[in-house]
Amino acid sequence: MSAIKIDPKLDLVLEREIDVPVELVWTAWTTPHHLKEWFVPKPWTITHCEIDLRPGGAFNSTMRSPEGDEFPNSGCFLEIVPHQRMVWTDTLLPGFRPAEKPFFTAALLLEPLGQGTKYTAIAIHGSAETRKTHEEMGFHDGWGTVASQMVDYIKAGKVSN
Repeated sequence: MSAIKIDPKLDLVLEREIDVPVELVWTAWTTPHHLKEWFVPKPWTITHCEIDLRPGGAFNSTMRSPEGDEFPNSGCFLEIVPHQRMVWTDTLLPGFRPAEKPFFTAALLLEPLGQGTKYTAIAIHGSAETRKTHEEMGFHDGWGTVASQMVDYIKAGKVSN
């Protein structure tokens, strides 16, 4: 994919400058046992994570609420550029099979910024209604919280190259 052109009517964007290196952010995002530790706002948890890091590969996770309800999420990677970008979607399942109920496509863009990282997460929606629903679900707070949890997890020394 070439550069992602943001459409404010359809897309949600979280952009931050974080003070951890790109390589550690990439490892935190692409290693299931790491991702399970920070990928949902606490006290929610991830009970299952599968990452097959290649176009058409699985990106599956199961979120558990504090009440014990589980919410499986299945998707497929579209593009992988190590340490730079990852694009995945729930519109397609692993092997590029169509999903029954698509919601969004996501892109994670990483750029070295001194000793840190310019971190950009983009949620791309097919309609303004879906974008609004995602925003009202708490996209900015949720994705912002997990970005902070990821940084704290990395700074605690739990991720290495």
